[in-house]
Amino acid sequence: METFLIKALQLIVALAFLVIIHEFGHFIFARIFGIRVEKFYMFFDPYFSLFKWKPKAKEGADPNKSSWRDTEYGIGWLPLGGYCKISGMIDESMDTEQMKQEPKPWEFRTKPAWQRLLVMLGGVLFNFILAILIYAGIAMHWGSQYIPFEAATEGFDFAPAAQKAGFRNGDIPYKADGRLLDASKGDYPYHMADADVVTVIRNHRDTVDIAIPDDFIFRLNEDKGFLAYRLPVYIDRIVPGEAAAKAGLKEGDHIIAVDSTATPSFTELTPALVSHAGKETTVTVERDGKTLRLPVTPNGHGKLGFQLRPITAVYNPVTIDYSFFQSFPKGWEIGTTTLTNYVSSMKHVFSQEGAESLGGFGAIGNMFPERWNWLSFWEITAFLSVALAFMNIIPIPGLDGGHVMFLLYEIITRRQAPEKVLIVAQYIGMAFLLLLLLYANGNDIFRAFFK
Repeated sequence: METFLIKALQLIVALAFLVIIHEFGHFIFARIFGIRVEKFYMFFDPYFSLFKWKPKAKEGADPNKSSWRDTEYGIGWLPLGGYCKISGMIDESMDTEQMKQEPKPWEFRTKPAWQRLLVMLGGVLFNFILAILIYAGIAMHWGSQYIPFEAATEGFDFAPAAQKAGFRNGDIPYKADGRLLDASKGDYPYHMADADVVTVIRNHRDTVDIAIPDDFIFRLNEDKGFLAYRLPVYIDRIVPGEAAAKAGLKEGDHIIAVDSTATPSFTELTPALVSHAGKETTVTVERDGKTLRLPVTPNGHGKLGFQLRPITAVYNPVTIDYSFFQSFPKGWEIGTTTLTNYVSSMKHVFSQEGAESLGGFGAIGNMFPERWNWLSFWEITAFLSVALAFMNIIPIPGLDGGHVMFLLYEIITRRQAPEKVLIVAQYIGMAFLLLLLLYANGNDIFRAFFK
C-alpha cells in the first residue's frame, strides 16, 4: 500500500506540474494578444471545484480590453488534466451559446489566424521547453555518469524476453544495425530494442549477431526492462554475528563461486545460496591476489549477512560535470533525442500488440520508483513533458493538434472552417479521446488482475 501511495503521489505531482505549464503556455500567448481567458484550472471541475479565485476588476478599466483579472483561477477535483477556457473559441467546454453572440474584440475568433495558431501551439511549446530546462537542471545538478561498455568485465544481465530472442547474460552491447552503441548515450537500450539486428560481444572475444523479433519491444514491456549491468559480488560491509562473519569473510572479498557454481554476478549468487539455505557449503573468494575456499552456512533464507559493494565502486564510471552555461546545450541534446526516439517508437502503436500495450494512469504511475528519488522523479517528469507535447500536437479534434489543423487550413485557403464543422469535429474528437482513455485504463485494470 505504501508503494502504491508513493507512486500515486509522484504521478499526481508530476501531472499537476505539467498541466499547469501546458495551460500556462496557452494563457500567456492569449494574454500577449489581448484575448480574454475566462478560466484557468488545474484538474477538471464538473459540478464543483476544490478552490477558485476571481480577482476584483480594476476600477476604470477599459471594458473592451482583456486583463488577467478577467480570469477565474481554480483547482478542480478530477485529476485527469486541466484547461484554459478562452473566450470565443470552440473547445471542450462546448460553449456554443457564446458563439451565437456578436464577436467581441477580446475574443479568440476575432484575432488573426497566426495569433490564434500561436495560442494553440503555446501549450506544446511550453511543455517542450520545460523538458529541456529539466534536463538542463539535471545535467547541472547531478551531471552525467556512465560505465563504458569495455569496463563492464562481467557484461550485462538480460530480461527473459531478451534471452528468448538470443541474448545471454554476460553479453556486452556492441552495435545496433551496424552502428556502434555508446554507453554515454542513455538511449542505447532503445536503439537496441528498435533495431533489426543487434551485435554483442560474447565471452569477451566473439561477436554475435542477434535478430530482433518484430514484437520484441512489447515483450520487453511485459518484463518491465531490457538489460542492466551485471554486479560482481564484492563484499562492502560484513554484518557482525551473521554467517559471513562466522566464516571469516572480509570486506573487499570477491566471491566467485558457491560450491561448484560460478557466481560472476549477484544474479548467480542469490539462487546458489538459496539452494544451500541452512546447509554448510563452500564459497570461493579472491582476496589480495589469492584464491580461498571457506566453509559457510547460509541462514534459512539463503543469506550470508553482508552488503554488496555498489557497482560504481566496482567499475570506474566516467563522470561529466556541466557548468550553468554547458547544461543548456546538454538539455537541448537530451530533449531533442528523447522526442526523436519517442516519435520513432509510435510506429509500434499501430499494430495489435501496440494496441494491447497501451496503458493509462496505472502504466504511467508504474514508471516512477517505489521510493521517492528526486533524480528519477525529474527524469520521468521531463520524459512525460516531451510525450505530452507530442501527443497534444497530433491532429485529432479535441487536442491542440486538431485546432492547429483547422487553423493551418484557414491560413492556406484564407477561409475559416464552418462553425458547424468545428463543433461536430470537437464532439467526435472528444468522444474518441474518451474511448481511448477508457480503453487504455481498462488495459491497466486487465493487466493488474488477469495477468
